[in-house]
Amino acid sequence: MAIYSFGSGVLLGQRTDVAGSTPVNFGLVQEVELDLQFTTKELYGQYQFPLAIARGQAKAQAKAKLAQVSGLAFNALFFGQSLASGQLATSYGEAGTVPASSPYAVSAANAATFTDDYGVVYAATGLPLTKVATGPSAGQYSESAGIYTFASADAGKAVLLSYTYSVAGSGQQFTLANPLLGTTPTFQAQLYTSFQGKPVNVKLFNCVSSKLGFATKLEDFTIPELDFDVFANPAGNVLAWSFAEVS
Repeated sequence: MAIYSFGSGVLLGQRTDVAGSTPVNFGLVQEVELDLQFTTKELYGQYQFPLAIARGQAKAQAKAKLAQVSGLAFNALFFGQSLASGQLATSYGEAGTVPASSPYAVSAANAATFTDDYGVVYAATGLPLTKVATGPSAGQYSESAGIYTFASADAGKAVLLSYTYSVAGSGQQFTLANPLLGTTPTFQAQLYTSFQGKPVNVKLFNCVSSKLGFATKLEDFTIPELDFDVFANPAGNVLAWSFAEVS
């Protein structure tokens, strides 16, 4: 009896180059595509069609589109770096008002963990102010350790600050270093689908990801895309495909 498959299924992964690594869910997969390709070599005689065809090299490639943004999955399946606690956060358009008296300074709400300045605009018009090192004049500002200083000509005006700051108590992060050529995190993957109580399982014994796409779009969800190649493990196994019934 034939088995039908419906939906995107579940895709799980685990590093194979690091002992005891934590298994991860690729994250709400929207689509999984597995392509197996072989080169062939034809043997011809004096006739138009080949007398024999033999398979040559093989290639197995997979692609997964995800709906979940996971630092653990991205790191384990693609980057292979070291995860740390904390995060780099962004404050975009934080409201402030230039004081009426000297020193005409506005302190960012997260000045204590301030990282980088990303500009100031007038709240009333959206026009940007120009950053200078010191001594700002009208339409200018300077910044030091999260303290924004303005000109006396801008006293009383509402401004919007944009900057980044570090957060130690939540989230996780990693920094992508510049590794040596050949540094390659590998993982195994398990694709599971089930329809009408009939499961199909595909195990990919060894995988290397070659592409991670992260594209945002107006009025739509971000769907990261992970492309990876499949190859043999030390035992010589490439994949195992199992079915719920004999068909």
